[in-house]
Amino acid sequence: MGCPNQLPEGITAARDTKDCSPSSSPSPSSTSSAFMVNSEIGAVLAVMRRNVRWGVQYMDNEDQLEHEHPLIKSFKQIRKKIFSFQHKWHTINPSFYLQPFLDVIQSDETSAPITGVALSSIYKILTLEVIDLDTVNVSESLHSIVDAVTSCRFEVTDPASEEVVLMKILQVLLGCMKNKASVKLSNQHVCNVVNTCFQIVHQAGAKGELLQRTARHTMHELIRCVFMHLQDVGSKEDEVAHEVNMPNNDPSSMSNGYTGSKIEFVGGSLDLSTDVPEVKMDETPGEVGQTKNPVVTEPYGVPSMVEIFSFLCSLLNAVEHSGITPKSNSLAYDEDVPLFALGLINSAIELGGAALSRHPEILALVQNDLFHSLIQFGLSPSPLILSTVCSIVLNLYHLMRVKLKLQLEAFFSSVLMKIALNKHGSSYQQQEVAMETLVDLCRQPTFIHEMYANYDCDISCSNVFEDLSNLLSKSAFPVNSPLSAIHVLALEGLIAMISGMAESIGDEVPPLEPDPSSIEDHESFWKVKCEDFENPDAWVPFIRKMKHIKKKLTIGADNFNRDPKKGLQFLQGMYLLPETLDPISVACFLRYTSGLDKNLVGDYLGNHDQFCIDVLQEFAGTFDFHDMNLDIALRVFLETFRLPGESQKIQRVVEAFAERYYEQSPDILANKDAALLLSYSLIMLNTDQHNAQVKKKMTEEDFIRNNRRINGGNDLPREYLSELYRSISENEIKMTPEQGVGFPVLTHDNWVGLIHKSRQTAPFIICNSGDHSGDRINHEMFAILSGPTVAALSVVLDLVEQEDVLQICIDGFLDVAKIAGSYHLDDVLDGLLVSLSKFTTLLIPMSIEDSVHAFGDDSKARKATVAVFTIANSYGDYIRSGWRNILDCILSLHKLGLLPAQLARDAAADSDSVSDPDSGKSIVVVAKPVALPPARKSSGLMGRFSEFLYYDTEKPAPQPSEEQVEARNRAMETVKDCHIENVFTESKFLQSESLSSLARALMLGAGPSGTNNSGDDEDAAIFCLELLITVALNNRDRIMILWQGVYEYIANIVQSAVMPSSLVEKAVFGLIRICRRLLPYKEDLTDDLLKSLQLILKLDARVADAYCEHITQEIMRLVKANVGQIKSHMGWRTITSLLSITARHPEASEPGFETLEFIMSDGAHLLPANFVLCVNAARQFAESRVGDVARSVKSIDLMSGAGVCLVRWSREAEEAALQVNEDIGEMWLRLVQALKKVCSDSREEIRNHAVLMLQRSVTGLDGIYLEDEMWLQCFDSVIFAVVNDLLEIVEEKSAKEYRNMEGTLVFSLKLLSKAFLHSLPCISRLVSFEKIWVGVLTGMKRYMEVKFRGRRSEKIYELVPELLKNTLLVMKSTGVLSPDCGGVWEETWVHVKTLAPLLQAEVFPEDEPEPRTVGATAVPEANLLVP
Repeated sequence: MGCPNQLPEGITAARDTKDCSPSSSPSPSSTSSAFMVNSEIGAVLAVMRRNVRWGVQYMDNEDQLEHEHPLIKSFKQIRKKIFSFQHKWHTINPSFYLQPFLDVIQSDETSAPITGVALSSIYKILTLEVIDLDTVNVSESLHSIVDAVTSCRFEVTDPASEEVVLMKILQVLLGCMKNKASVKLSNQHVCNVVNTCFQIVHQAGAKGELLQRTARHTMHELIRCVFMHLQDVGSKEDEVAHEVNMPNNDPSSMSNGYTGSKIEFVGGSLDLSTDVPEVKMDETPGEVGQTKNPVVTEPYGVPSMVEIFSFLCSLLNAVEHSGITPKSNSLAYDEDVPLFALGLINSAIELGGAALSRHPEILALVQNDLFHSLIQFGLSPSPLILSTVCSIVLNLYHLMRVKLKLQLEAFFSSVLMKIALNKHGSSYQQQEVAMETLVDLCRQPTFIHEMYANYDCDISCSNVFEDLSNLLSKSAFPVNSPLSAIHVLALEGLIAMISGMAESIGDEVPPLEPDPSSIEDHESFWKVKCEDFENPDAWVPFIRKMKHIKKKLTIGADNFNRDPKKGLQFLQGMYLLPETLDPISVACFLRYTSGLDKNLVGDYLGNHDQFCIDVLQEFAGTFDFHDMNLDIALRVFLETFRLPGESQKIQRVVEAFAERYYEQSPDILANKDAALLLSYSLIMLNTDQHNAQVKKKMTEEDFIRNNRRINGGNDLPREYLSELYRSISENEIKMTPEQGVGFPVLTHDNWVGLIHKSRQTAPFIICNSGDHSGDRINHEMFAILSGPTVAALSVVLDLVEQEDVLQICIDGFLDVAKIAGSYHLDDVLDGLLVSLSKFTTLLIPMSIEDSVHAFGDDSKARKATVAVFTIANSYGDYIRSGWRNILDCILSLHKLGLLPAQLARDAAADSDSVSDPDSGKSIVVVAKPVALPPARKSSGLMGRFSEFLYYDTEKPAPQPSEEQVEARNRAMETVKDCHIENVFTESKFLQSESLSSLARALMLGAGPSGTNNSGDDEDAAIFCLELLITVALNNRDRIMILWQGVYEYIANIVQSAVMPSSLVEKAVFGLIRICRRLLPYKEDLTDDLLKSLQLILKLDARVADAYCEHITQEIMRLVKANVGQIKSHMGWRTITSLLSITARHPEASEPGFETLEFIMSDGAHLLPANFVLCVNAARQFAESRVGDVARSVKSIDLMSGAGVCLVRWSREAEEAALQVNEDIGEMWLRLVQALKKVCSDSREEIRNHAVLMLQRSVTGLDGIYLEDEMWLQCFDSVIFAVVNDLLEIVEEKSAKEYRNMEGTLVFSLKLLSKAFLHSLPCISRLVSFEKIWVGVLTGMKRYMEVKFRGRRSEKIYELVPELLKNTLLVMKSTGVLSPDCGGVWEETWVHVKTLAPLLQAEVFPEDEPEPRTVGATAVPEANLLVP
């Protein structure tokens, strides 16, 4: 800012240098201060001398020196003394050297250039801090400067000079406020400074652009300087401020708070005093001898700030009440003044900070005047104004939200949400500004928690959080239009809310609070209180309970709106109203419940029923009309319902109101009748003034005349009635409240009601981010937010192509998944997976190459795929039906050949990999190669010729393009980032229900279990089956969860198979693999596992034959690895059944026999539970002709060797005194019976060996205790049966078929004799002994009679008598056979005579002495053996 052009070049440069001196320059020393002041004196004098008026006085004659102008004279006097003060500068009163400059500024004789230089000098003194806090009489000096500058006078010579002076004035005033000593300025002087600056701003509209901008900038700087000081105002200042007349919260009584004379700017040719709003302070002097009001002269603080803030608010009111309204044509609407005022207010709020709320006067202005204006200007058509208003509200929310609960709610509902949803005919720019503000609010750490806690959980407030969630979701939906900035903004708002909740969730699962819905006892909802709104332990349960009540009340309000009577009954059923209705309960329901039809409420209150009358009285009693004008009280009362139309109802309602009003405000009214009459009069006046059908309107005099002598026979004060008249005339009492859904229009009455309601509303709950108190209500909030968010994300993701927006959507999905996983919301996770899987494009049917190329080129599809598997890996515990979507994606990737070569392996694979070559093949999915033509086999000349032609015409497969290769590589990288293998390898950590869901999804993904599927279907089924087996093996510790389903699924595949297929193969071997892996760990499941192997026995013959060898090998591995775990009879029955089947299979018999040999060799693994089963299995191998003779012989040896186990068990049982001999005897009998069956084999070696091993098993197993009856069964079913079978073979079968039967008969004859002699001590005691003995004799007789090729066998013919003789001698020696034996004796010799007639005389000679008693002498060993 330069000086006037009339100055010399040097002086002009000097002036400019001074003007540009920074306020932060260091303070000059005392010496330099003197020189500086002297320099400024010289500068002013130099300019004055160049002026014609002042210059002539010097040039006329020397006598004029005596009559020098006082202005010049004063400068010269100071100049004489200035240097004598340089060493004691701070002791000099600044007024001494300032006064000449101030006189020049105030003189109407000086021209603009002179005044400008004087102002620049003052500015330099201020900015270089020649005056500071330590200066003597600094406050008086500053006051003098302000007084002089604010009353500046000068002659206007040209417009440019005038503007320069005005700019200098602004500079000096700002310099005063920026000087460190400005704290000494009084409240009045600060107000004068602000008022003067604003007047210059107002006048600058007709001046140049530079002055306008400078004036506005200075005004902003002044406001910042003033309100920056608010943070430092002490408690003493607060006490002083409270003594000042405080503004009332009521709109009717709001004023600036102070009154005083108008501060004017009087000049010679320029008068700055104009009819504009101004800052006023009370300067009224006190009584004689007293000083003026101390608040005015005190160092400036709260009083001046209150006045300045009130002045700023009045600027908005002046615009609002002018002819131009925010709803006028946007082209005609002047946005300059409100923008300027709003900018100043925003600066004041930013600098004042939270301290604004500590001062009731400022707080009252913010709560009422400012916020009402903000709401009005928020609906203006100007995006600039809306943006500024939103900035102010954002600051107020940050700084003062605790004191602005209902005001913020009104702004959100009536301005931001209405504009954002285009409910106000808003422009796109306005919608964007509103949406940006909402998103900025959502980004605040605790905003959404505080909205939910303070509004959604307050029965008398709207659901701000829920409305905001729905608004953002709806605004994110592009409807018949491309994606715009507003859509993205809305989405960012949703993401901000979701991410804020997600970030607050740690690794620990948030505790679930008790559900208040379980409360079924009646409690007066209007009496529910919170003990401590600052303690989360108190307010969290409180708001949760209030939210539950609010939900019920909302439903009750809907029922009431349909039928009031049924609505009240419903509330009784919901325990919100007592079982027996009382007036206070119904009154509180009507008073505090939002959403009620106000017409129905008015009709109910005006009803003549006595109960309704009582309700009306209680309803009126809920209002607080203290210190409230009658018109305001009436507005507040009628704002809650619609006044009914019937006169009687109106009378009852108005009577109740008048009675309540008179109880609380009896100051002016004499009695309640006066209140009633005046209330009626106001209602009539309202109708008269605002009904279009009334042509002749009531005047103020008419209204006063109509209300004469109603106050107990006296007149009411005229001023009081005039105020009531103006209030009703200017602002109608809305008798017909707006109905319908949507955000309400905030009328004057609504605002009055809101201010009244703010007195009674619950305190604002602060959710501190430090104590994570808001996290405790995340669950309830997420239940509201998740649905709209997922819907919006899905729609936007479907349409978006930009990478940044795409990433926002994916991050949003993951944040939703994180929260849903933390709160175990499986339905939300399932819904997420359904939505995301659609964007993977993996489910779209295309050719493999096209699908891979499309997937690799589609960034959206790849990101969605990674998100799907991120959710699966991170939150799998709470996925249910979503597993099917995950599996569909995996199957598609499998089909495309994009999965890794080894997708998953079970937990035991590593440890078993050496011994089990199949263990590493858990899930082997190799990328599918490009299909090639099948190889052709050439045979003969024509075949070779055809092959030659084929290769001649075959074209090489086309090579993929570079783009296709890159696309496949990107696809492979994406799959790698998905970590799909972890889904299955980490399934052991899944919760049980999720694990079951995963298994079900795998079964469903495999499709119907059968073998008629197409190639792709069968491939998918095999893949799913392998995954299912892997999951089962990885969860062996809790296999019971999966076993039944896995078994039934595999059983269905096995039993429905009619032809070999890969699916059946995987099912069978997968089942065996499961059993092999689980047997060591699950003893309680051993029988079920082994029983499941019986499915193999049910295989179709063709299927079984195809896989028999491999099955047997797997069974062998199973037995060898788990033989110690197989203990039950049922389990061994399954194993031996499978082994027995292999006995006759060419390929399978070898591993089958190896398995049986492993079990039976040396009896190492024989048990009572498997003894008979193994013996029978060995018999199958012995009888089988598949293997060589040696294997059959070995099988017989295994059978015979098993008898050793019987001896051992019998000994162990005897030592342990266990009664198991009967079981051992039964096993022995089953052993010899099995050997008996092999004795009839057509192969000589097998037959003879079987007879010998039978003989050993019958006579060589000493130590086995056998019951006598057991021997009888042995002879009947084994010994005699062998004899009979062999003799029948000789008699009936061909000698070629059964070679060398003579030798077999010899072995069997010896078996007969030895078995009889070995068992003689036991069988001789049997009643049927004679039968057995006769059977032996009969057998010998048949042996002697047998003929081979028509001739008897000499060997047998010689052997029979010898064996018979030996038998008789033994019987004789033991006393079993003697003449005293009766029938046995006789039968013996009858048969012996036919065999050996001379044998009787030889064995029993006549001269032989008396026979010995049985057992007296042992038979010689030689007699017991047959050679």
